[in-house]
Amino acid sequence: MGRAGGKTVTRRREGPVFVVAPTTRSRRAARSLPWIQLSGRVGDVVRDRWGEASGFVLFCAVPAAVRIVAPLLSSKGEDPAVVCVDEACSRVVPLVGGHAAGANALARKTAALLGAEAVMTTATDSVGLAAFDDLPGFVAEGAVAEVTRRMLDGEVISVASEHGWPLPAIWENPAETASSPRVRVVEPARADVLITDHTGRVRGNRLLLHPPSLVLGIGCSTDAGADEAAELALRTLAEAGLAAASVGLVATIDRRATSPAVRETAARLGVDVVGFTADELAAVEVPNPSGVVMDAVGTGSVAEAAALSAAGEGAGLVVEKVVSPRVTVAVARRAAPVGELAVVGVGPGDPAHRTCAAEAAIGSAEVVVGYGPYLDLVADLLRPGQLAVRSPIGEEVGRAESAVEHASKGRVVALVCSGDPGVYGMASLALETAARRGFDLGKVKIVPGVTAAYGCGALVGAPFAHDHAVVSLSDLLTPWEVIEGRLSAVAEADMAVALYNPRSQGRRWQLGRAIEIFLGRRPADTPAAVVTDGSRPGETVTVTTLGELDPQRVSMRSLVIIGSSQTRNVGGRIVTPRGYQVR
Repeated sequence: MGRAGGKTVTRRREGPVFVVAPTTRSRRAARSLPWIQLSGRVGDVVRDRWGEASGFVLFCAVPAAVRIVAPLLSSKGEDPAVVCVDEACSRVVPLVGGHAAGANALARKTAALLGAEAVMTTATDSVGLAAFDDLPGFVAEGAVAEVTRRMLDGEVISVASEHGWPLPAIWENPAETASSPRVRVVEPARADVLITDHTGRVRGNRLLLHPPSLVLGIGCSTDAGADEAAELALRTLAEAGLAAASVGLVATIDRRATSPAVRETAARLGVDVVGFTADELAAVEVPNPSGVVMDAVGTGSVAEAAALSAAGEGAGLVVEKVVSPRVTVAVARRAAPVGELAVVGVGPGDPAHRTCAAEAAIGSAEVVVGYGPYLDLVADLLRPGQLAVRSPIGEEVGRAESAVEHASKGRVVALVCSGDPGVYGMASLALETAARRGFDLGKVKIVPGVTAAYGCGALVGAPFAHDHAVVSLSDLLTPWEVIEGRLSAVAEADMAVALYNPRSQGRRWQLGRAIEIFLGRRPADTPAAVVTDGSRPGETVTVTTLGELDPQRVSMRSLVIIGSSQTRNVGGRIVTPRGYQVR
């Protein structure tokens, strides 16, 4: 999804999402949505903004929305997503563009933010099956509707991969998911569903899945035009019978990586650009080196060498260089997909506190790994086409191993943590596991999130506005003697502190001892707080003092905050002054 295709395969429209809420009640609810709020009559706004929007969230009845958008519809590949919310803000219905425009995903996110229910009516989503046109990492072309109907009828679907590209993760792991169709691997000539980067393989009721297996290399002069480069690239792909939807990357020499010709070509294909130095390109053996190019930029090849470099080990050219007056292009095929691992922090629990980067990493992943309750926190982001690997509490090592294993097989993987993955999360373990198993650490990305200390701190005021510390009271991985020494140091340093893992069924006395340590170094009236299930259903916030802090009111789902000697209770809010003069 998101890569350009040919005549029948397009990428999602780029543009803003508009929210139209015509009543007082709906406008109040719409404030919790992060998109552009527009006023006016729903029909007028939709008609005026139809050409620029990627999506609409309309607070109106479905029949009314149907009458408004029906005259505006053109095709699945061009129409924006349209989602309806009822006046009670209890139901969210994707109306237009369920998969192609992302309306189902928009509905799930809207519902999560409103505390409503997303009502899915697309056949596959409503029965929990992975849709062919919604498989991460693939773009569908051909008989999507026909093969989907057969899948829904329970038929076994024959599948094949023409160049050895891996099957979708859910097809290779049918025992781990109920969303996979019944598939049988056959020879490419007999397949109902063919994974290929070629076009022209459509016959009868066959469906093609285009993987991101191709790299387009571009070399150009300084005066090359954007249209010339993009048109040469698309024409070259078409003449070679290659799907533009399978171009996963554009590669060039570093000095041209920001040129309009290269950037516009990448934009039309919906992919990123990577640049290589002249020395790196000169070291690549190519079939058509040029002395002229060597004299000009220090390497005998740009397009062919860049395509091969970006495609990685074992890659080969499928289209040798094609030249226009100012542009040269070539195409290489990857020998295998490049795995990626994102360790994703999803914040304290409320969908409103997730970052856009976290949502993008989870939404684009083929495999999502996490502790079961943490996957529940992002249920609105998951879809049947993804392989969700759940594990119980205490299986952190197993989660890291599973995530790296899937990434090592060329999958795009998201390892989900609550809060921030670098704060008592999975980031360090994931990096250590990846290094031990020889996985490229450059392919591991840490996606930060709002950690519990700051999420809970915001609920009680501003306790961490000056120097502060976080300490875990769990002695499962750290000896208590070490923890107690750290508590004493923090207390002596007179910093506010957030106490993670303060108490559990098996650890009942540690919090009491921590309170004793702090009472020995700061007054009993020091502001303190206990936040349980912060930003989650059942949230409780208790503002108290260090002397009155009751361990019996603390559970394993709590975070304890203790202020410094400078911390104050200001109108029921805990505040540690930053040092500014309040006038």
